[in-house]
Amino acid sequence: MPDKVHNVLFLCTGNSARSILGEAVMNKLGKGRFKAWSAGSFPKGEVHPMALSVLNGMGFDITGMRSKSWNEFSEPGAPKFDFIFTVCDNAAGETCPVWIGHPMTAHWGIEDPAAIEGEGQREAFMQALRYLTNRISLFLTLPIESIDRMSMKQKLTEIGKSEGASNGANA
Repeated sequence: MPDKVHNVLFLCTGNSARSILGEAVMNKLGKGRFKAWSAGSFPKGEVHPMALSVLNGMGFDITGMRSKSWNEFSEPGAPKFDFIFTVCDNAAGETCPVWIGHPMTAHWGIEDPAAIEGEGQREAFMQALRYLTNRISLFLTLPIESIDRMSMKQKLTEIGKSEGASNGANA
């Protein structure tokens, strides 16, 4: 019997930068074992052009990337998530929808690269991509099928406090 494909959702307020990066990285690195999506509590309606540029330049598939509401994933027929990661401090503090199946959740906050304008913006996006890639790589090494829920929660929290954690991630 093939291993279960785990569904992952990355949440951020605007769903235009960090959560989009997380979705792309998880889909590439977790291919076959994980399927990722992203959403926002107040989606901007478009993906930040620099997020698409950086992802495309690094060989990530950006086909179909779009900014969308988390409400889309609380409707009947939506994927059932195993893991939900908030990647911005605002989304971590918001009241989230009730997710069917009680997925494991963690806050993996990083600074918003879209807050940097002009010179330095590409580097800010590259840095955010590196931080998320590192966290997702750590996550992918966990023995997901055999670890108990409490230990998993602790590991997910530790990953969220790794290099690049925004101030709210350490709270």
